[in-house]
Amino acid sequence: MKVAFRVDASSQIGTGHFMRCLTLADELRQRGTQIRFISRHLPEYLLNMEATKGIEFMPLNGDSNAAIVDDLAHSHWLGISQHTDAQDSIQALSDLTWDWLVVDHYSLDSRWESALRQVVKNILVIDDIADRRHDCDVLLDQNFYADLDTRYTGKVPAHCRLMLGPRYALLRDDFRRLREQVKPRTGPVKCILVFFGGVDADNYTGRAVEALS
Repeated sequence: MKVAFRVDASSQIGTGHFMRCLTLADELRQRGTQIRFISRHLPEYLLNMEATKGIEFMPLNGDSNAAIVDDLAHSHWLGISQHTDAQDSIQALSDLTWDWLVVDHYSLDSRWESALRQVVKNILVIDDIADRRHDCDVLLDQNFYADLDTRYTGKVPAHCRLMLGPRYALLRDDFRRLREQVKPRTGPVKCILVFFGGVDADNYTGRAVEALS
């Protein structure tokens, strides 16, 4: 089986999208699946993580222009139009026929996904904000929401399989193994760890402090 991933990471986007894709990709690779990541923004240390796991990477090198954006809330994250990104992505995948394309990007919607169907058989979208339409065969949202069963109504095709809720969380084996070693906490909380992941922490520190006050 051949599976491609379209995901970006940066100080603005963060690294969460990349890490959950890498978790899925690594599990698939261990089962004999051919994996390829295509990205427009990817820091060097994340490239090294891919290389360490033996995952193929192909950069999208088209010129980014912050003035060329679409109408999505996070379009500026892409730095280029969806149409141009789709053409670049098609070229990056055109040497093979891909069984699945996994898309994890707030800047991409059904327009981009529909264009990619010429080089992929199936599309899996990873999303958690439900703010746009998708052309996908499977949609995975691992978060828990009060409106979990209805938040994607009218946003995906009728045939789309929805994988919703924490039971579908993409967690590395490290967390499973460590959880078996963690002892139940008792007594008052004396220490709090705040982890910002791969985002620009300066933009979020104030919000975190306010939330914990």
